[in-house]
Amino acid sequence: MIELTLTTGAPANGGSCVARHDGRVVFVRYALPGERVRVRVTADRGSYCHAETLEVLEASDDRIDSLCPIAGADGSGCCDLAFAQPEAARALKAEVVGNQLARLGNYQWSGVAEALSEAGPTGWRTRVRLGVGDDGRVGFHRYHSDELVTELNCAQLLTGMTDGLAETDWPPGAHVHVVVDDDAQRHVVCSMRQGRRTSTEVIEGSYQALQRAGRRSWRVPVTAFWQAHRDAADCYSSLVSEFAQAGHGMIAWDLYGGTGVFAAALAKAVGESGRVVTVDTSRTASRAARAALSDLPQVYVINDSVRRALAAESDRADVAVLDPPRGGAGRDVINMLADAEVSRVMHIGCEAASFARDIGLYQGHGYVVENIRVFDSFPLTHHVECIALLTR
Repeated sequence: MIELTLTTGAPANGGSCVARHDGRVVFVRYALPGERVRVRVTADRGSYCHAETLEVLEASDDRIDSLCPIAGADGSGCCDLAFAQPEAARALKAEVVGNQLARLGNYQWSGVAEALSEAGPTGWRTRVRLGVGDDGRVGFHRYHSDELVTELNCAQLLTGMTDGLAETDWPPGAHVHVVVDDDAQRHVVCSMRQGRRTSTEVIEGSYQALQRAGRRSWRVPVTAFWQAHRDAADCYSSLVSEFAQAGHGMIAWDLYGGTGVFAAALAKAVGESGRVVTVDTSRTASRAARAALSDLPQVYVINDSVRRALAAESDRADVAVLDPPRGGAGRDVINMLADAEVSRVMHIGCEAASFARDIGLYQGHGYVVENIRVFDSFPLTHHVECIALLTR
């Protein structure tokens, strides 16, 4: 194990700070800009290295005692910014987004990362998936590792969310999904991959959890996607309504639409004389969308890839909302939106680099960035949610 003493510089995308040693860049985790730290190298990539902080020799004024008792270099990979003042963490996230937009998106942005709500930096997560080790104990993964930390008191989680799980003997290699729904009901499901199939067993509660956004309710499988932050669905759907500016009779596309939360907001705006097409590859999500939106005749749920759905769509949309996975929408999808002459696009991204790249692709087609909002939707971590409004 190689140990170094370094002084850290600017924040980098992914939760590290940039330092230098013998002419090489070292990406240092669990550090803040301007700190002098003792680190161990965890990966040597030739022209650069990755390292993690073992000891802080000279601390930043923004450093605090970690808000997460299980995170850190020898702990869980859950809360990689739990040692930063929440306001300072938001400033670092905004700086990273701005740097990525300038470098990959050819766009200058110097805004702030906003708190998603008044919920605070702890106790905001209502959904979590835990691993099970060979010893049958459940836990959180260490950073980029199959090893588990079997202490379950992560600061992101609602109080009591993991009570009793550590005392249970689980099937080795399984995953344990825990959800506290919008009726404060806990649901625990154990899933196990068996060849090409996944078997599930409900341990507590039920397989479907009640989730709400606005005045509408969804029944979402515990193993399916729903926003992790308890206030995210309401926040984002309100912003979709504001940014989309859809009117009666318009056509709207909800791409990578999941369970149809944004489709519901768009449907209200376009009315029964309009049309909303929501597309997702997940059969589970599409089933939940059909059930929750069955009273909205203007909504069409398509279970397919976005590329195939757009290729088959004959009507031009007035507005499109995209919420792609971490890799972003990419060139092909953005080319299709531009070719379809969609004049108003709302693009959501949970990874700064892919979001910035997509913004650059839109601009290459003549789209203008009207607004960008960045939310600290994952407190105690380096992750953010970026939302852009683009027009042409």
